[in-house]
Amino acid sequence: MNVLVIGANGQVGQKVVKALADSQHEATAMVRKEEQMENLKKLGASRVVLGNLEEDFSDAYEGVDAVIFAAGSGGSTGADKTLTIDLWGAVKAAKYAEEKGVKRFVQLSSMGSDNPDAGGEKMKPYLVAKRTADDLLQTTDLDYTIVRPGALANEDAVGKVEIAEDGFPSMEGRSITRADVAALLVDVLDKSNTYYRTFEVLQGDTVIEDALKSL
Repeated sequence: MNVLVIGANGQVGQKVVKALADSQHEATAMVRKEEQMENLKKLGASRVVLGNLEEDFSDAYEGVDAVIFAAGSGGSTGADKTLTIDLWGAVKAAKYAEEKGVKRFVQLSSMGSDNPDAGGEKMKPYLVAKRTADDLLQTTDLDYTIVRPGALANEDAVGKVEIAEDGFPSMEGRSITRADVAALLVDVLDKSNTYYRTFEVLQGDTVIEDALKSL
């Protein structure tokens, strides 16, 4: 599949592009700035397009078969960007997919979005945005998968995870590498048993492919 990676210049997005280049799929990387394009090509993107989540980016969908939405406003921005990027950007991404007939849609969300009220005041706008985007995606006719990782780490990929559809009893002291999140986002693409599923994921003891088979 030719996979449109939205948020390709982000920390997870770059790893998704590289994982796609190492798979049987290929990446169309969407970035916001021209100066970001060359790096994505070096990471293995077969095509790099410019697109701004706060504007019309529907042209990025030409010739793609699936979408991985891995965009986020980042921790240094305010609630305004959280609304326009994490929420409204995700809503538009799903809308364009429906309009263009791109059925497969994988969305990177966040652990804690199942209950934003429990996440603390600082995290609440972000978790509300993610939860609302997830809820709206679930109302579409897309073949969606929503992935909610826990705390993200920058270590090398482990290749093993634990998945929970009903949430983890505790995530204290636990995390998951960005590299493993990226690998999982790519691995779910052609697994139909992950369609219409929402799950949390942390580092664990089960190989990613086998963990996904258990869904």
